[in-house]
Amino acid sequence: MAPHIYAAKVYERATSKPFDNTRPRSLTSTIKEDQSVSKADKDLVIRAEGCQQNGFENVGIFAAAVVAANVAKLDVGYLNMLSWGYIASRVVYTYVYLNNTSLGFAYVRSVVFVGGVGLCMTMFVSAANVLRLGSPA
Repeated sequence: MAPHIYAAKVYERATSKPFDNTRPRSLTSTIKEDQSVSKADKDLVIRAEGCQQNGFENVGIFAAAVVAANVAKLDVGYLNMLSWGYIASRVVYTYVYLNNTSLGFAYVRSVVFVGGVGLCMTMFVSAANVLRLGSPA
């Protein structure tokens, strides 16, 4: 949600117009059509909206991994460490996504994304190992 709010604020600053909250999904198309907005601000809004969408697409795998780990009674400290690691990866991902203006930064964004997904996969595998073997080994 934070990237969307950021995008709306960038739009308001760039256009001196209020964000139309009655049509929140139209922000990307609205800013693309507005000739008074700089390319840099347009790109920033588009990246922020993409970042928000990725967050929504990604939260399901995290929630499922946490549920699986809880069902398997994975050690709470271990689960918390993985969960906080995932949340930290999303904070870093958001920062990198919003500031991504080069191919190198795009690669960093991809690495951070894979790292976050890897933490979720670790939760799934650890949960499966606890159910199968009795330990997260």
